[in-house]
Amino acid sequence: MNTIKQQLPLTLNEFKLDTFGEQYSGKVRENFHLDDEIVMVTTDRISAFDHILGTIPFKGQILTQIAGFWFDKTKDVVPNHIKSYPDPQVLVAHKAKPLPVEVIVRGYITGSLWREYSSGINGQYGFMIPSGMKKNQKFDEPILTPSTKAEYGLHDEPISREKIVDGLVDEKVYAQAEKYALQLFEIGQKWAKEQGLILVDTKYEFGLVGDKLIVIDEIHTPDSSRYWIADGYDERFNSGEEQNMLDKENIRQWLIERGFSGDGIPPELTDEIRITMTERYIELFNQLTGRTFEPATGDVQSRIVSNLEKSGYQL
Repeated sequence: MNTIKQQLPLTLNEFKLDTFGEQYSGKVRENFHLDDEIVMVTTDRISAFDHILGTIPFKGQILTQIAGFWFDKTKDVVPNHIKSYPDPQVLVAHKAKPLPVEVIVRGYITGSLWREYSSGINGQYGFMIPSGMKKNQKFDEPILTPSTKAEYGLHDEPISREKIVDGLVDEKVYAQAEKYALQLFEIGQKWAKEQGLILVDTKYEFGLVGDKLIVIDEIHTPDSSRYWIADGYDERFNSGEEQNMLDKENIRQWLIERGFSGDGIPPELTDEIRITMTERYIELFNQLTGRTFEPATGDVQSRIVSNLEKSGYQL
């Protein structure tokens, strides 16, 4: 707790290097495009409902190291973009041409899908979800619910497979992305179960290097995925209680309780929720990886600059 509290004023909100390649700022990452690679700096920013809310101590490190854990575990099944990790919250990736959609795999009906379903919205992905489902209920088989990739401030939109292959992505390429997504999700669910967790749903991004499809961005992190504690799932589901969450859904629920679900100006994050979110992310890191999280404390910007220079980059 003290380490987290001491890091509150030292979080990395932005990272800029004017002479270091072409910079693109996402919701969480600062990406520097060099000749044939991208240096991806994961800040401590947290976003929800397509809004950047503030920062969470050690979030960039946790995301980078969990992504690295999964990229290493799945590299022999699905090729990925990783080249190296010069810093706890920096990864260097092969440059790829991103597909213009996100492939979302869901094992349970919850989150945004439940909010749509419970309000009567169905069929937006080109198929109908069975009637009579309950919140947090498991699907018989995982389903794919792809979405568009919106610019900051705009909302990702549901899209059907038919619309994707009708001009957005070549059908053979998209079929391979679907296959990869389901393979990754199966690996993720199996590992999570062994660690006493449920990998509920997740999103994947893919890109092309020449004609080779690879997975990019991040996989199975608490930003891109939903995790529940497995113990007590049935009891909570049967009683209609919320599941024990170890992911970004905690911040979404915090916002919804304060009347914000994407429109208008989000409430300012309190130190209490920032600390709570860090604790949940660290708990997930430890349980998921089987390792003890070792926080890199202090001035994040100067540490990253130093480590990039040590790795041979001219800043």
